[in-house]
Amino acid sequence: MSETYFKELPVPLNGSDEPRTVGFELEFSGLTLEQASTVLCSVVDGECVRESKAEHKVRTSDLGTFNVEIDWDYLKKKAKAEDADESSLLNELGNLAERWVPIEIVCPPLTLEQCKVLIPLVNELRQAGAKGTDESWIAAYGVHINAEIPKVDAPTILRYLQAYGVLQWWLIEKHKVDTTRKISPYIDKYPEDYLHRLMAQDDVDMSTLIDDYLSFNATRNRALDMLPLFAHVDENKVMEAVEDSKIKARPTFHYRLPNCQIEHPDWQLSEEWNLWWVIEALANDEEALDYWRNAFRKAERPIMGVAENDWKKRLTQWLSDRGWW
Repeated sequence: MSETYFKELPVPLNGSDEPRTVGFELEFSGLTLEQASTVLCSVVDGECVRESKAEHKVRTSDLGTFNVEIDWDYLKKKAKAEDADESSLLNELGNLAERWVPIEIVCPPLTLEQCKVLIPLVNELRQAGAKGTDESWIAAYGVHINAEIPKVDAPTILRYLQAYGVLQWWLIEKHKVDTTRKISPYIDKYPEDYLHRLMAQDDVDMSTLIDDYLSFNATRNRALDMLPLFAHVDENKVMEAVEDSKIKARPTFHYRLPNCQIEHPDWQLSEEWNLWWVIEALANDEEALDYWRNAFRKAERPIMGVAENDWKKRLTQWLSDRGWW
């Protein structure tokens, strides 16, 4: 299913009765930082501000500020500390990085209506020569989706975790996750023991929810990385368990599973969003979620666990019958 529109959220408003937003992070190669920034400026009618040799900002009057950067922390820190025009080492590092390190466009939080601008953006980047996941067997380029949570409370978070847990294996198959990305540590699955713990919970307080997550997933390297959201709730607890400066507290999910297939003519960010939408739909259908989390527990086999292939077949048929995929 390849769609060129972004499916509407089943819960469209956040806890402040404002439209929920989503931020996309898009990793690719094939373009220099300057080229990527130029394309972005043209599409969003923005103004490019050169922060350093490794980072640009594109400011718009209506969408907010986009970041365009070479995704290499060492270079970004070095570029901020030195004058890029005077440092030959920095220039060499920058030239090297543009050949081997992905460019990343980090979008500001956008409403789904505003996300429509991302369709021509992807098209223009592709026309300019952007390459995605298939470009390199060592570079696990991907797309990150940062969907704002509808309400920051334990029942809401639990439902989303359960929905993702039910769908985890199916999502990997439907996203056609590249082999390079599968074997990398960046998008590891939740352990099955953690999934069974989730499925058994009808009610849980926030502290227990965070403790359970950290006991099984004290790392950013999960396909659905909950550390930014949990840091928004209790930053001290998260940082004590995971010492990682890259964790940015915010009231969003951090979904890292999709490939970046930007070089493919029929690929769009909306296709990846519409797979995330299935999590949204299941998390907000209480009857369906109860059925599937109980089915997951019943499908447990001694020692062997749940039969993944059988589980995916059941889900595929049900989701098709329901018109969700």
